[in-house]
Amino acid sequence: MTLTEKVAYLKGLIEGLQIDESKPENKIIKAMVDVIDDLALTVTDLEDEVDALDEYIEEIDDDLAAIEDIAYEDDDYEDDEDVEDDEFEEWDEDDDEEDSEFYEVMCPHCGEVVYLDDDIDPTCVTCPACINKFDITEDACSPEDCEGCSGCSDK
Repeated sequence: MTLTEKVAYLKGLIEGLQIDESKPENKIIKAMVDVIDDLALTVTDLEDEVDALDEYIEEIDDDLAAIEDIAYEDDDYEDDEDVEDDEFEEWDEDDDEEDSEFYEVMCPHCGEVVYLDDDIDPTCVTCPACINKFDITEDACSPEDCEGCSGCSDK
């Protein structure tokens, strides 16, 4: 039984009882039933609107899915989901080399802090921020000073 059907049943009961509307308490009961009837109609209208909006959203979702299929047709977007988890190596703190040391050096050109490990050639360091090369053993690095360095000879 819907909400409006329940209110109609309630109205029928009140009319069937032939309530005397001259008494104040009966006027209140009749007025309350009228308010409940209005609320039931409003709720029914809102339910209809929500149903219509649900259908509209489903249509938009279907259209968006079609657009995504077209947009990602040439990409390997869907292939990424097929990669199995065991193909990725999980990072473990124990995997890090414990005897590897890192050095913090400031670029003399731009002031950016550069982190170096002990495998880097200290005579020719390339700053990732400004792409300038410098020697951490001296104040500056030039191609003439470190001709053996592949980084400086490229410049």
